Amino acid sequence: MTRIGIFGGSGFYHLFDGTEKKDLKTPYGKPSAPASLGKIEEKEVAFLPRHGVKHDFPPHRIPYKANADAFKQLGVERIIGPFAAGSLQPEVKPGDFVICDQIVDRTHGRDDTFFHGPDVAHVSFAEPYCPEMRKIAIEACERLDIPYHGKGTVVVINGPRFSTRAESNWFSKMGWEVINMTQYPEVVLARELEMCYAGISLITDYDVGMKGDPRAKAVTAEEVGRVFRENNERVKKLIAEIIQNTPEKRSCGCGSAMEHAHL
Repeated sequence: MTRIGIFGGSGFYHLFDGTEKKDLKTPYGKPSAPASLGKIEEKEVAFLPRHGVKHDFPPHRIPYKANADAFKQLGVERIIGPFAAGSLQPEVKPGDFVICDQIVDRTHGRDDTFFHGPDVAHVSFAEPYCPEMRKIAIEACERLDIPYHGKGTVVVINGPRFSTRAESNWFSKMGWEVINMTQYPEVVLARELEMCYAGISLITDYDVGMKGDPRAKAVTAEEVGRVFRENNERVKKLIAEIIQNTPEKRSCGCGSAMEHAHL
């Protein structure tokens, strides 16, 4: 059974060579791409690039529900979600990894639940990321001597545009660490399907709102893609290390997240 799923982010569209492809159908339409099935550290793994194999889907048009449902169909219990992100704080540097623990949603118009009625549910989302997977990811960074931050809040903007300086300055003053366009609703949909989720951001740039910091120049998509591509091997090594040290059975509460979600 394929118990681990990986969503590839900007610049991360391929993981396996010569693997089985599954073109899955879901009640929510087609996923971003066929799922690639292979093995990492002798464990069955599914890979799906959230933007599509040619970056066909902008952040606000990604078929998040279809992607999540496709992983669920494959038997995925744990998701590793690497993503490109900008830094909102001087101490969070390009090339660093941030193992996120919180989300602030600033998106709009995205379909962010499987429960539109008549089946209504209210999932607990106080701790958006799986604590067990976060611990495994932090320990993996330590072993690989990767520069990382063991927690951080990601503010998710709608995109596809980047922030204005005023917006970015506001986010920075709020104390949030990183900014991204895709973590929401990906994470909450995984929770509703009772899948664990580890959000691992690779910092590609300083966002534009850090006043007085000359490094905070206006970000471009070209620069984000370049930095992520240059760090793809580090991302893959970290994923492999996480997978190698992920136990067969879960000890977190993600697998029973919907147990008390109905009134």
